[in-house]
Amino acid sequence: MIIDSHQHFWNFNQKEFDWINDEMGLIKRSFLPKDLKNTISDTNVEGVISVQARQSLQETQWLLQLASENEFIKGIIGWIPLSQNNVSELLSDLNKNPLLKGVRHVIQGEPDPRFILGKNFNNGISQLKKFGLVYDILILSHQLTNAIQFVDQHPDQLFVLDHIAKPEIKINEIQIWEGKIKELAQRENVSCKLSGMVTEADFTNWTEDQLKPYFDVVLEAFGPGRILFGSDWPVCLVATSYKAWMDLVKKWISELSINEQEQILGKNAISIYNL
Repeated sequence: MIIDSHQHFWNFNQKEFDWINDEMGLIKRSFLPKDLKNTISDTNVEGVISVQARQSLQETQWLLQLASENEFIKGIIGWIPLSQNNVSELLSDLNKNPLLKGVRHVIQGEPDPRFILGKNFNNGISQLKKFGLVYDILILSHQLTNAIQFVDQHPDQLFVLDHIAKPEIKINEIQIWEGKIKELAQRENVSCKLSGMVTEADFTNWTEDQLKPYFDVVLEAFGPGRILFGSDWPVCLVATSYKAWMDLVKKWISELSINEQEQILGKNAISIYNL
């Protein structure tokens, strides 16, 4: 079974999705389950995990509703106000729905570089394990140092790093990112999504040869048992098609054993997110 561990839905409006700039004009529209179902109809993808794109409880409830209405949505990664004092009550209420598999906060957009180390935020993170929820880490590569300190505060919490921490592929920076990724990967409670790479490169001029070294680092650091395939659809569409990205990932992992390929393409997501 192939599971896409990372995709988004949205009803587009410019105010809530102001990060979609003119260069990304192709995705300045709504993307809903029917669109994704058509997109994956000619692939072997049997299920997806839908990830929050807005930081609101309304978004989390909306994604849970979409998942209840569409069998191919196997789970969602929502958003909750982790820094609030009533986070345990919120989690208890939301966790009544088994389709909630994890939560995420857009750390990359926080102006405070030490936000991820904040006391209240970490108090919220410390509540996740008792509800069986994963935390998805969304950061930029320069935030890896603080992310390592953050993870070390929660050795029993399952984490999944989104988009290989968004290295600066466009300028071919790899050395600093590589060192930090390998350091983070020493924490066995952290896995990594193989996603979001094409959009960290030049949308129109990226090449496989440019991306492959980053994949090689992730494979060496995390191993097949802690890597998850993700499309980052529809964001990926500004740089490639859904099928083209999937085919590239399949090409990269083709030299691994069948079991290792199956781990990356679906088994790891099923296990980590308890699908």
